[in-house]
Amino acid sequence: MDNIGHSTNIEILEHLQQTYPSLTATTVHRITTRLIKRGMLAAAPVSKSNAMRFDVNTNPHDHFQCSNCDMLRDTTIADKIRPILETSIGDGCQISGNLVITGLCKKCNKENHK
Repeated sequence: MDNIGHSTNIEILEHLQQTYPSLTATTVHRITTRLIKRGMLAAAPVSKSNAMRFDVNTNPHDHFQCSNCDMLRDTTIADKIRPILETSIGDGCQISGNLVITGLCKKCNKENHK
């Protein structure tokens, strides 16, 4: 599972069908649902087409999502800005939850400036 990144059920199915050609979408959906319930897989930010994505990293973390190609990757930027946000909100508030930072990835940014 580590090599599938932040994949959707369809992407997982396509990857696994190379080894298990009789595998069905229903089976993959059941397996990913069970893995989430058992804490072995986490939900990642949805794709641009609103397909659910999955994350093998079940620890709390944040993501960068390319607004052009939809690439998604883990980031630790929120660890650096969380204290700034908590200070600006004030009143002893503590922020929880995950951030999704959007922008252009290196490849799309480079193509955008051609």
